[in-house]
Amino acid sequence: MAPKTYAWISLWFVLTAPLMYWDAGYCLMRPRSMRDGDLRWFWKLYEMYEQVDYVYGVKAYEDGQGFSNAAAILNIVETTFNVAYLYLAHIAPSDLAPLAGYTGAAMTFSKTLLYVSQEYFCGWCSIGHNEPHVALFYWIMPNIVWLTSCALIMRRLGNDIASSLRKDKTIKCQ
Repeated sequence: MAPKTYAWISLWFVLTAPLMYWDAGYCLMRPRSMRDGDLRWFWKLYEMYEQVDYVYGVKAYEDGQGFSNAAAILNIVETTFNVAYLYLAHIAPSDLAPLAGYTGAAMTFSKTLLYVSQEYFCGWCSIGHNEPHVALFYWIMPNIVWLTSCALIMRRLGNDIASSLRKDKTIKCQ
């Protein structure tokens, strides 16, 4: 049976997958992706973001802080689930599509919440130096968008999964 699809979920995954893979690449290719690196041209936009969020900056890399690389690995895994949703929803229709999409959204939501929580509990150690409008525009608002979008996807696909389980009378609990 073909899964129910939602244009807004598919659009979110199509638009965010390249961004998330690009972000993971920046982190995992450091120092080559950073200032003076031979691959800097591909990640030129990070020049500003390295100043907004020190997790992405030279000092965090030089100090051996591993949070950004650990988050990058999660980016790859969660985005692969999102791409799997697109494939299973639109190319090779499968009832597993909602599960793949839900899993990717839940991972992104959890990672983003962890990232925000880590900043809060360290006293805004990586972003607290910013002017309020800079923090709001470049850090707070994007995280609100990620958390809200993922929560909405989880709700929609979670309801579809739950509905499917309720309809299938052949599932037996053991």
